[in-house]
Amino acid sequence: MTIDTSDSTPETGIGDDELRGLVDRLSVEDKVRLIVGEDFWSLPELPQIGLRKLRVSDGPVGVRGVLWDERDTSLLFPSPTAQAAAWDPELARRVGFLMGAQARDKDIHVLLAPTVNMHRSPLGGRHFECYSEDPLLTAKVGVGFVEGVQSAGVGATIKHFVGNDSETERMSYNVQVDERVLREVYLAPFEAAVREARVWLIMSAYNRTNGTAMTENSRLQNDVLKDEWGFDGVVISDWGAVQTTEAAALGGTDIAMPGPVEEWGDAMVAAVREGRVPESVLDDKVIRILRLAARVGVLGDTAPRGDATTPADAVAQVRAIAARAMVLLENKGALPLDKSAVARVAVVGPNAVRMSAQGGGSAHVNPDHVVGIPEGLREAFGPDVELTVRAGAFTHRALPDMAPAASVHPESGEAGLRVEFFDAEGNSLGADHRLGSNLVFWPGSMPEGATVIVASARITPETDGTHLFDVRGIGGFELAADGAEHAFRLAADGHDIIENLLKPPLQRVEVPAKAGVPVDLSVRYTTDPAMEFAALGLGWEGPRLPEDEEMDAAVADAAAADVAIVVVGTTEDIESEGFDRRDLKLPGRTDELVARVAAANPNTIVVVNAGSPVLMPWRGDVAALLWAWLPGQEAGAALGDVLTGAAEPGGRLPTTYPAAEDDVPLLSTAVPEGGHVYAEPAIGYRLWALRGAVPAYPFGYGLGYTDWSYESAAVEGDAERGLTVDVTVANTGARDGREVVQVYLEPAGGELFGGPEPLRLVGFAPVEVPAGGTATVRVAVDAATLARWDTEAGGWTVVPGAYRVAAGRSSADLRVGTEITL
Repeated sequence: MTIDTSDSTPETGIGDDELRGLVDRLSVEDKVRLIVGEDFWSLPELPQIGLRKLRVSDGPVGVRGVLWDERDTSLLFPSPTAQAAAWDPELARRVGFLMGAQARDKDIHVLLAPTVNMHRSPLGGRHFECYSEDPLLTAKVGVGFVEGVQSAGVGATIKHFVGNDSETERMSYNVQVDERVLREVYLAPFEAAVREARVWLIMSAYNRTNGTAMTENSRLQNDVLKDEWGFDGVVISDWGAVQTTEAAALGGTDIAMPGPVEEWGDAMVAAVREGRVPESVLDDKVIRILRLAARVGVLGDTAPRGDATTPADAVAQVRAIAARAMVLLENKGALPLDKSAVARVAVVGPNAVRMSAQGGGSAHVNPDHVVGIPEGLREAFGPDVELTVRAGAFTHRALPDMAPAASVHPESGEAGLRVEFFDAEGNSLGADHRLGSNLVFWPGSMPEGATVIVASARITPETDGTHLFDVRGIGGFELAADGAEHAFRLAADGHDIIENLLKPPLQRVEVPAKAGVPVDLSVRYTTDPAMEFAALGLGWEGPRLPEDEEMDAAVADAAAADVAIVVVGTTEDIESEGFDRRDLKLPGRTDELVARVAAANPNTIVVVNAGSPVLMPWRGDVAALLWAWLPGQEAGAALGDVLTGAAEPGGRLPTTYPAAEDDVPLLSTAVPEGGHVYAEPAIGYRLWALRGAVPAYPFGYGLGYTDWSYESAAVEGDAERGLTVDVTVANTGARDGREVVQVYLEPAGGELFGGPEPLRLVGFAPVEVPAGGTATVRVAVDAATLARWDTEAGGWTVVPGAYRVAAGRSSADLRVGTEITL
């Protein structure tokens, strides 16, 4: 598929003078209506100027739409860390276009993605949703994604501006950051998106930066973003971030979401009438919003660019992207597997049974299917290979949702469950037929006046014994399970709306049942009026062995197999928006399981299903180690392709992976009194280098299925024109392969501005070379990339002097280079 991205911001067909004319036709009240969300996901229509409703949707792993409803499905892509692991802006552009096309199909005009906050600490709960620890890699991938989305006529929203790099107290903490560090690390991806991709929206973050709330931060949002960088788009607040009238209005925020926002209603009208907010400031916001409306085709006779729609091969593309992103960390000749030499495969691990296709948070997407690990491996190995599957350990806090195939509507007998709504007096307000048991209702998505939800289903167990049933949510519950009644109340653990939504308290009930005998279940849920949403989760699982016996059985299966494939990883309770991780350990008894399986079968291949680093103390004891990320809906199929060699694991790590928590130079996400102090001159691999620490796997690392030699590097250019670095590489293995040539730069003396300056990535390029072949790869390094922020001069400069340019396979494996003078 060819994607036309020659102009990622098509002409609107409406000039600024005409936009100002439209603004002049509006009253102050109409203008204020337009700068506040009409509801949770849209801006209002203003028919008098030809403005139609404008809808936004969460990303960045897919386009959920305006509902959290399993019946409204979307493509589920691999996590952004996986997208970045491809080290390929063209692949990011393809992902962006596919999401833009999905948005067009759903009548969505703005996608709230990508997330370009930095991998400051591996404990960051939203680490998987961000790209990288390196600002250049983040910028290049982010620019590609933005260009792809906007080439489909949909607005991309780069977020969260700026310093929103962890989840703990994210709505209030203060980031104190030096101007050079702010410019070179945290602002860099945003600047690239504005200057290179001409992004249409930027989302202001919850936190404060250098003492000022980001929605009110005129210095960053007006002076830097709009004036210095020339941003002509819209600054939209994170949901609930606007807390003031004048300060946020004067601070550069253009849209307050979601509506209604009291501070931007009548209070804003009064502020404008009384001159506390100049009407010219309000007009600028409205012009920006109308410009966006014209770009996405909801103003007058404008139309979005082209007829973008989801292509017929989209699922195949998602599968190929997932495979491309996987990173081979260890391989003692075990991979790729020779299917003809395998008769029995033991598939083991909690994530083999319940794979994490995505992380938790507002990025959640409802795909129409997810290819599980057993399903994908059965397809890959074929019917002649015996496949056994065991969890081996229990690591999930909650039970799996009730599968549609296992539960039926108690009246119609159709797959799914019945959901009925009642008001406080017990009057029925209507019923619905749902396919899934994870029910989330945003404000406005339930019948008006509903305070009680009753969910009921009939399950026919396949085995005798004690089955387990979970109820998840916040509020009062009355559970009836096959005649037995249970009443309880579940309270919120914290104040973060997303944490309460995605990691709610739960109550587990044991339900005795017999195979083939239906069990009637009913849950009456009285919603908590203090919550902004209603959410009810129901889980079901059949009888399980005690964990010791389950692990013994898994080890026995592994010992009897030709190969053991152990799939381990995190869960949505570990990697999610709303809270940070507590540590880097795999959950429960995962490490014990891997160690025992590896001891039982020397041909053990471990697959890690996680979006951010974990500790792997057994990594040297296994035959192969493959990092599969949070791989999206085609997970099992893509994994099968990689394990059997139908596809190469072409990914490289976009962040540094530690061997131990004590080695991590910047770990804690706890907020000290006064807020975070971003005092470090660098993060990620650069900070590792400054501290002299050695990781398990360095930034940029990845093996692939062939071998490479680097023969030479030639550099041309200067500080004004930038550099071109020609790197010659040879594929010395027996398979065609993909390499990512990485170019790094460091001062020859190791210092800049009187302080230590470690090497940094300045360019990269992927290349595919046939077995035995040679290729010369040209890596362009523009002048802006060579420049550093001079705090004393208040601007960018290329510091004159001698530098070393080096190229190689990772930040720790630089094989060729030369010295230059700038």
